[in-house]
Amino acid sequence: LAGARADVNPDEVASVLWKYFTELGSNAKETVDQLQQAEITKQLNTLLETKLQSANSYAEDLQRRLVPFATQLQARLAQDSQRLKEQIRQELEELRAKLAPYADEVHQQISTNIRQLQAKMSPYAEELRSQVDRGAGELQRVLEPYAAELRDRLQDNAESIQASLSPYADRLQQQIDSGVETLKERLAPLADELKAQVGQSVEELRRGLSPYAQEVQDGLNRQLESLTAQMERAAEELRARLAASSEELRAQLSPLAQELRQAAGSDAESLRQRLAPLAQQLDERVGQTLETFRQQAAPFGEAFGRQLVERLEEVRGKLDSGTAGVEDHLELLEKEVREKVAAFLSTAQPAEN
Repeated sequence: LAGARADVNPDEVASVLWKYFTELGSNAKETVDQLQQAEITKQLNTLLETKLQSANSYAEDLQRRLVPFATQLQARLAQDSQRLKEQIRQELEELRAKLAPYADEVHQQISTNIRQLQAKMSPYAEELRSQVDRGAGELQRVLEPYAAELRDRLQDNAESIQASLSPYADRLQQQIDSGVETLKERLAPLADELKAQVGQSVEELRRGLSPYAQEVQDGLNRQLESLTAQMERAAEELRARLAASSEELRAQLSPLAQELRQAAGSDAESLRQRLAPLAQQLDERVGQTLETFRQQAAPFGEAFGRQLVERLEEVRGKLDSGTAGVEDHLELLEKEVREKVAAFLSTAQPAEN
C-alpha cells in the first residue's frame, strides 16, 4: 500500500462526487435513493479499481468510507447551499456599494486586464494552431510512403501480397499510433502554459483592484476564486478537447490498417480487386482525415481565449450590478466539495506498514 497515497488523486475523486451531486440535483426525488446506493458506488468503484489495482483491500476500505462520506457531505451542502447563496449575494452588493465611488477606475482596470489577457492569449492560440498544423503535416509525411508501398505490392503475385499484407498493416497501425502519441505530446504543454497564464492574469487583476476594495477584500477574493476556478476548468477542458481530437484522429485512421488486414484474408482472385482502390485512395483518405483534424483542433486556442474574456466581462458586470449568478454559487460549492474531499482523503490514507 506504500504507493496508494500517490495513486488516489483527490481531484478525480472530487470530480466523481461533484458529478454525483449535480446528477442528484437534476433527478426526480424518487430516483435519489437509487443514485445514492448504486450510481456513486459504481463510479467510485470504477475509479478506485483503475487507480488501485495493486491495492484492492485499500480500495475496498476507501470505498466503504467514501460512500457514507458522500451522503453526509450531500446533506451538509444542501444545508449550506442557501447560506452560501445569500452570502454571495450580500458580498456582491457590499462590493458594488464600496466600489461605486471608483466605478470608472474599476471598470477601466478590468478592461485593461481583458486587453492584456487577449494579448497574452493570442500568441498561444497561434502557437496551438501552428503545432496542430505541424503535427498533422508530419504525420501525413510519415504515412505517405505507405500508399506508394501498397501500390508497389500490387505488382507482386497474389501469394506474396497475402504473406506480406498483415505485417504491412501492423506497421501502418504502429505508425498511426506513434504519430498520434507524438501529436498529443506536442499539444499537451500548451494547455499547461495556458493554465499558468490564467493564474497570472487573475493575480494581476487582484492586485489592480486591491486599492479600491481594501474594506471588502474577502468578498473580492471570493469572486476572484470563483473566476480562477472557472478559468482553470476551461484550461482543463481545452486539454481534454485536444486529447479527444487526437484520439478521434487515431480512430479515423486506424480503419485503414483494419481494411488491409481484412483484405489479407481474401482469396487470391479478389485480393487485387480489394487492394487496388485502397492503394489509390490511401493518400487521399489520410489527407482528408488530417485536414478535418486541422479544421477541428486549430481554432481551440482562439475559442479558449474568447471564453476567458467572457468570464472577465461577467465579473465586470457583477461588480457593476452587484448581482450574483447561479454560476458563482455552484463554483464555490464545487470548491468546497474539493477541499472537503482532499481533507477527507488526507485522513483516510493507511499507514505505510
